[in-house]
Amino acid sequence: MKARRKIALVTGGGSGIGRAVALALAKSDFVVVVTGRHEQAIREVAQAIGEHAAAISADVSDEESVTSLFNQVRAKFGRIDLLFNNAGTSAPPAPLDEITLAQWRSVVETNLTGAFLCTQAAFRLMKTQSPPGGRIINNGSISATSPRPWMAPYTASKHAITGLTRATSLEGREFDIACGQIDIGNADTAMTGAMARGTLQADLSVRPEPTVDVRHVADAVVYMAQLPLEANVLFMTVMATKMPYVGRG
Repeated sequence: MKARRKIALVTGGGSGIGRAVALALAKSDFVVVVTGRHEQAIREVAQAIGEHAAAISADVSDEESVTSLFNQVRAKFGRIDLLFNNAGTSAPPAPLDEITLAQWRSVVETNLTGAFLCTQAAFRLMKTQSPPGGRIINNGSISATSPRPWMAPYTASKHAITGLTRATSLEGREFDIACGQIDIGNADTAMTGAMARGTLQADLSVRPEPTVDVRHVADAVVYMAQLPLEANVLFMTVMATKMPYVGRG
């Protein structure tokens, strides 16, 4: 008897890391629900996957949108086995005292509140589905432990993701819900394209940084996703070997 395909939901799945992970999960026999705010982008990813994919547009920072997203997943597939909390954004680099409240809120509402709302909705479904349980993987960052200068909103949101990961992992034990985090450094996507030309360093100089092929990140997420629920990678770091890391120096 052929094993049931597991159901995965990838937020921010229309580009970059989310797109790479969605495609890699599909190749590993997951049915992939691709979600994001840009409907055309997520449809293109779902079309690239084929019959074992669905595109559902949603804004993870909006509670009603997240509720609708998970209601549609439940109605179409009956369950969710994997949530990859990947949707994220950043504000333009600026000294801490020059960051506007609107910029702060935009980053925190997407990176942190969005991950919380999706985690909460997934948790509720995973607790009650049959069989119960599932896995949540949060996209952290090197910035979850070591900040870049002029990136206070992003850094704070990613530090908070680490706390959310730990809390979810703790509370998930009772319900066979595993939670882990992948901290990524300089994956080669459109968002990191400028790094090859130069990016701000800890001493406020501007120097180029190496990047790493995004497929290595996707492969790492697939590894975490395919583990039995009895095993969990709580934290994993995938980074360009020669990028600045500890102390960002």
